[in-house]
Amino acid sequence: MNYNGIIIGLATFLIIGLFHPIVIKAEYYFGKGCWWAFALAGLLFGLASLCVDNIVWSSILGVTAFSSLWSIHELIEQEKRVKKGWFPSNPKRKK
Repeated sequence: MNYNGIIIGLATFLIIGLFHPIVIKAEYYFGKGCWWAFALAGLLFGLASLCVDNIVWSSILGVTAFSSLWSIHELIEQEKRVKKGWFPSNPKRKK
């Protein structure tokens, strides 16, 4: 049996689930100005994906790369959610 698809699918599920709270915390503590960190992570994970021979690890790194890049969009959306009052704003952070 070939478990590669199941492993990649499970890893994708976990990576996407992990990025949700990371985006929320990043916006809370740093605001959307930390978008560059997600862009850099996306670039590095993408390059790593190109350099790995193993298809499972290459796929997992690729999913992580594009999840990092998608998080840039989610940071902007999270800021809007905070303005709507759906999430708390950080009172210690300068506006």
